[in-house]
Amino acid sequence: MEGLIPFNKPYLTGKEAHYTYQAVNSGKISGNGIYTQKCHEFFENRFGFAKCLLTTSCTDALEMAAILLDIKAGDEVIMPSYTFVSTANAFVLRGAKIIFCDSRTDHPGMDESQIEKLITSRTRAIVVVHYAGVACDMDIVMGIADRYQLFVVEDAAQAIDSYYKNKPLGGIGHLAAFSFHETKNIISGEGGMLVVNAPEFQERAEVIWEKGTNRSAFFRGEVDKYNWVDIGSSFLPSEIISAFLYAQLENLKDIQNRRKQHWNQYKRELSGANLNEIQLPHLPSYASNNAHMFYLVCENGQLRDELIKFLKNSGVYAVFHYLSLHKSPFYSSKYDGNDLPEADKYSDNVVRLPLYYELKVNQITKITQLIIQFCNSYPS
Repeated sequence: MEGLIPFNKPYLTGKEAHYTYQAVNSGKISGNGIYTQKCHEFFENRFGFAKCLLTTSCTDALEMAAILLDIKAGDEVIMPSYTFVSTANAFVLRGAKIIFCDSRTDHPGMDESQIEKLITSRTRAIVVVHYAGVACDMDIVMGIADRYQLFVVEDAAQAIDSYYKNKPLGGIGHLAAFSFHETKNIISGEGGMLVVNAPEFQERAEVIWEKGTNRSAFFRGEVDKYNWVDIGSSFLPSEIISAFLYAQLENLKDIQNRRKQHWNQYKRELSGANLNEIQLPHLPSYASNNAHMFYLVCENGQLRDELIKFLKNSGVYAVFHYLSLHKSPFYSSKYDGNDLPEADKYSDNVVRLPLYYELKVNQITKITQLIIQFCNSYPS
C-alpha cells in the first residue's frame, strides 16, 4: 500500500558498506577476525560483560547456552510461555522438558512470583525473557537460583542497552543471549551474541563456538596445534556480519536516543487520551526503557483485531506478537501444567506499533490520533 507506515524499517548509519568493504578486502572474511574482536571489545568494555561471543543468530546463542549447561533428556527448564519459539527450541533440542511460567498481570514478562513453585528435583535452569527490553525482577530470579543451585539464562534478544537497577541486562545471569535481527535496535540483518558471565563456562564456550575445537587457543599461541576436544558447531558469524554490526554499535547512543524520543512521544500523546479498553505499556520502577517496542494491550482479541485492521486501512502497519508456546501445535500435547491465563491474554490482545529510527514526529502523531479516533468510535 503506497504511503503505508511500516512496522519496521532497518536503519543504516552510513558506515556499514565501508566496513564491509574493508572486511572483504582484508583477506579474511571468515569468522573471528578484526571486526568480530572489535564487537566483542565494545560489549565487554561498554557493559562490563565477562566474555562475549558473536553468533549468527540469537537462536545460536541460546543453543550454545543449552550445550554449556549440559542439558540432557529429562532435565526441566523453566521459562515464560509468552516468548519466541527459539527460547524453548534451544533446550528442547537437548531433550529438556519445558516448564512454562505465566506472565505478569501488568507486563508480558514472566511472573517471577510463580517460578519457585515450578521447581522440582529435575529443574536445571531458569530462562528469563526481558520482554520489550524491560527487565524481569532479577533479584527475585537470582535469589531463587541461588537457593536451589540453578543456572539463569537471560534471553536478552530485545534488551540491548537496557538495565535492571543500573545493571546492564545480559550481565546478571550466568549466560545471556542477544539478537541483532533487523527488527532489533542494533542490527546486522541476522546475528546474535552469547554473553558468558560465569567463569566456569568461558573456556568451553569458546570451544563450542569453534565447532568443538581449541582453534582459538591455537591462534593465540596457547597450544601448538588444534584438535577436536568437545561437541560444538559453526556458531560464529563471518566478518561481513561483524563489520556491519560494528558500524551500528558505533552509533548506539544516537540510535537509542532517537528511539526513546519516539517511544516517549507515543506515551505522551496517548497518556492523556481516553483509550477505554486499551492499556499502555507498564515500566516497573527497577527497570529502564531501551525503547525496543511500544505496545498496547487491548481488552480482548476482537478489539485487538479490529484496531489492527483499522490502522492498516488508514495506512499504518501495526502487528500482534507471540502466541503462547504451551498451546502451540508442537508443544500442546507435551504440556501438562496449569492454565496460563496471562500469557494467553497477551497472545490475544497485544498490538505493536511502528517504531524505528526514521519514523517521523508527524507520523507518530498520525498513529496516535488514529488510535484515539478508533477508541472514541468503538462501542464500550
